Amino acid sequence: MAQRRSSSALYGVAACAGLAGIQIAPTLGRAFCASGPALRASARRTGESASLQASPASQSSGLPGSSGVAAAAGVFGLACVAAAGARRRLATDSRAARVVCNAKVPRLSDQKAWLDGIDIFIFDCDGVIWRGDSVIDGVPAVLDKLRAAGKRCFFVTNNSTKSRAGYKGKFDSLGLDVPAEEIFSSSFSAAAYLEQTKFKETGKKVYIIGEKGISEELDLIGVPWFGAEQDKDKVVNLGSGGKVEHDPDVGAVVVGFDRNVNYYKIQYAQLCINENPGCKFIATKLDKVTHLTDAQEWAGNGSMVGAIKGCTGQEPIVVGKPSPLMIEYLEEKYKIPDRKRICMVGDRLDTDILFGRDNGLQTCLTLSGVTKEDKLLSDDNKIAPDSYVSSIVDFFP
Repeated sequence: MAQRRSSSALYGVAACAGLAGIQIAPTLGRAFCASGPALRASARRTGESASLQASPASQSSGLPGSSGVAAAAGVFGLACVAAAGARRRLATDSRAARVVCNAKVPRLSDQKAWLDGIDIFIFDCDGVIWRGDSVIDGVPAVLDKLRAAGKRCFFVTNNSTKSRAGYKGKFDSLGLDVPAEEIFSSSFSAAAYLEQTKFKETGKKVYIIGEKGISEELDLIGVPWFGAEQDKDKVVNLGSGGKVEHDPDVGAVVVGFDRNVNYYKIQYAQLCINENPGCKFIATKLDKVTHLTDAQEWAGNGSMVGAIKGCTGQEPIVVGKPSPLMIEYLEEKYKIPDRKRICMVGDRLDTDILFGRDNGLQTCLTLSGVTKEDKLLSDDNKIAPDSYVSSIVDFFP
């Protein structure tokens, strides 16, 4: 309990600086950074500090397996060694970016000059590439043109409902030829974090509020889990003497998006976090709303995370955007020399654009998702992108 209180105090300053609720627990930085020297030594020995080696079981799908996640997790560790310094360097600039007069946020123009200044695009998926199960008009042609112009494209999603294999299947079903190694999901990030912190060696289990994307990624690294879809129909006994028995060997609760969340799952999670010493509370993302259909916005992952925060009083370890872990991982894996030649393209101000601004990237907001023009240009909005478009089709007018 003392450690948790200390963690909360350490992040009080960050909250006051405008990062309310978007926090990475100190355990993340300590665990990663403590292993930094060993990881760097391993990287020098192999000469492949960031490459993902596919296991035999996963080579057929083109996806990294258990060894791949281990390597990726190692890169997460290396990334975090430098993360603190990078965040300090960027803190002043990113805070200033949030108070830009939003009436001056320009629509993208002079596309040729803009494209000439970018080598790598990082795309959010929901609301940028597709909406629900439909690809956004013109997106396939834009991706083809970007690649033909020599641009690298990566797809980073905070949606944890699918694993990397699942997202590869979705891209294929939409007619989008995207290699598996260009896809990164928050379900993968959760598994990489657990791998890096040597969770498997503790002999503990993971309780999941979420869907199969998380469980599939945990299977790849051999971490035992339960919950998720297994508990979708469970109910609690609220009669006299009614109680939920929980497993004392649960060492982490991972909360992702769960369309079958129920009171049983919330109660089970809070028992694990409140009563199991050292149990980690991990969130894949904090999004307020999401797109399940193209007709309206729906309650997002933040609603599930908020329920657990409310009954535990604990802040989660957030592994999805706007956490810096993913950009540090990409930077190390692909030897990216200049972040200013990377552009983050997303439809959310508080995750995608904040992720870009906080990590020194160029940013472009697309209005094809949850953020509309009036919200972007409102005086109440303090997170300003460098430019915005109606959709990424505007990259090539």
